[in-house]
Amino acid sequence: MNYKEIVVDALYAALEGQLERSIIEDAIENPKSLALGDFAFPAFPLARIFKRAPQIIASEIASKVDQGNFDKVQAVGPYVNFFLDKKAFSNDVLHQILAEGSSYGDQDLGNNGNVTIDMSSPNIAKPISMGHLRSTVIGNSIAKILEKTNYHPIKINHLGDWGTQFGKLIEAYKLWGTEEEVKADPINKLLEYYVRFHKEDVEHPELDDEARAWFKKLEDGDPEAVRLWKWFRSESLKSFMKIYNKLGVEFDSFNGEAFYNDKMDEVVSLLEQKKLLQESRGAQIVDLSKYDLNPALIKKTDGATLYITRDLAAAIYRKRTYNFVQSLYVVGNEQTNHFKQLKAVLKELGEEWSDDIHHIPFGLITQGGKKLSTRAGRVILLDEVLDDAMTLAKKQIEEKNPDLKNKEKVAKQVGVGAVIFHDLKNERMNNFDFDLDEVVRFEGETGPYVQYTHARAMSILRKSEDKALSGGKEENYQLDDEESWEVLRLLESFSMIVKRAVKEYEPSVVAKYSLHLAKSFNKYYAHTKILKNDEQLTARLALAKSVASVLKESLRLLGVQAPEEM
Repeated sequence: MNYKEIVVDALYAALEGQLERSIIEDAIENPKSLALGDFAFPAFPLARIFKRAPQIIASEIASKVDQGNFDKVQAVGPYVNFFLDKKAFSNDVLHQILAEGSSYGDQDLGNNGNVTIDMSSPNIAKPISMGHLRSTVIGNSIAKILEKTNYHPIKINHLGDWGTQFGKLIEAYKLWGTEEEVKADPINKLLEYYVRFHKEDVEHPELDDEARAWFKKLEDGDPEAVRLWKWFRSESLKSFMKIYNKLGVEFDSFNGEAFYNDKMDEVVSLLEQKKLLQESRGAQIVDLSKYDLNPALIKKTDGATLYITRDLAAAIYRKRTYNFVQSLYVVGNEQTNHFKQLKAVLKELGEEWSDDIHHIPFGLITQGGKKLSTRAGRVILLDEVLDDAMTLAKKQIEEKNPDLKNKEKVAKQVGVGAVIFHDLKNERMNNFDFDLDEVVRFEGETGPYVQYTHARAMSILRKSEDKALSGGKEENYQLDDEESWEVLRLLESFSMIVKRAVKEYEPSVVAKYSLHLAKSFNKYYAHTKILKNDEQLTARLALAKSVASVLKESLRLLGVQAPEEM
């Protein structure tokens, strides 16, 4: 039962349809103080329509509202305040959560439509650094939230597996590498060769000519060049998968840049047919001035295609293959202009589905306030950060709960979860500073704090022993104390939180909600003897079980696991 919708219904009826439901819903507020009710409707927007003071309008609306579903409805100044019946609310909400379990909050917003999500996309033969974390975990969480609202997400890892760097890498390997070295430590060795190439070519510029020659061979299908390229790609993917497995992230496709090599000619032909290509200083461009954008460079003077040509081919392929209702690109904020150009060129081609393409930008991870550097081989490796996080988590677990079973497993869940949660609790457009000691703390606004609260709720349920909850309709889950009210209100709002998160492509909405719910439950726990054997015991246990269920589901939507003991 959605109580906000009940308020909207009551207001819509009282206003006799003079204001659209969507406008009423957007105007409804949550009062800062519970003394002012549970929902408030400001009458300001109606002043122009009714030509009367908001205070008078609020009073008239309050007198017309059917109060059958509320404890009371009253006008306070220019607001109509709605007070819910606490006992009925508690009973409804707790019964619904216990009946639906992890399905609580599910909604059909997507009608099972396909949504492609371009995410993560590391470069072959280079390690996955902290710089790749954001695209990976934001994309993964958005996929889970989309799935909860009945979309069908398709996660695509658009690997950086083509380009002149492969000519450099092949030349470097031929000069200094061995098969044994690469097999023993693929990513680090390939990076070492690549970095050495860039140091050596300062003194020996002829290396660049050799590298270009190798890439030309690769483009032409030379067996040796193709063999090495495929091997570098395969070994890189094995290393990447170890990290993705730690993060709990899976993909539906690894079609990277190379996959679209034979699909770009069609794009150029389509642009030519529509007479969109223009020559500019020997290059081929599409004029986008009517969109207030710089020209899209389709072919360089030497005939080579560019990123946008490849992305046009990818967009067209994905539409044909998946017939998506949305196509998301979880890529850094610095690429905003590129995706504006991509959409504009598709629009010029007459592809109306270009409106369904959305760039999901995000800010930077910094350290000590400075951007993470990947130049000259200086990278902060994601794999090492995750291992360090697990070590820190295990240390704290051993201090707090030395007798805990499965310490290694829980330390992994907590350590990896801490890194993911820290990323996702920040609004994605914000830059944030990364300090591992802060990230893995069990107190404060952290993932481990939410996980610990879930474990605490599960511990209460274990202690209740034979007082197991049947969840049957005959169970009385009525609570009306002030301490439980904030927790109940938060539990009821979960479906609205999910709806907002999917609308804004913003996992931080769910992360912040989970922190708020965890804090609220811990406050309740501090003031209430939950296991006291009285007539409200089952209702309090139902509250604890509901909190555990919703916290676990919130964490799952973020790609974070919820241990039952910590």
